[in-house]
Amino acid sequence: MDIIKQVFLLAIAKREEGESMKDTLESLVNTGMFESGMKEAKQTLQELRESNHIVGDNLSMIGVMVANQAEQEFKQ
Repeated sequence: MDIIKQVFLLAIAKREEGESMKDTLESLVNTGMFESGMKEAKQTLQELRESNHIVGDNLSMIGVMVANQAEQEFKQ
């Protein structure tokens, strides 16, 4: 899985209480992570939903595992 998707999943895992998916998308776009902005962010979100890493607005068990693995890799 590419680093963009890993960071995306990690951002969802680390969301503040009450933070919506829209808020998370806007935060990631504001970091400059996506070259084409919100359009690319929404496409990445859709890809993660299609691969069952995200169900609704939350991480699936697979998504949680990938986010935790990404966090461990980034800490090294």
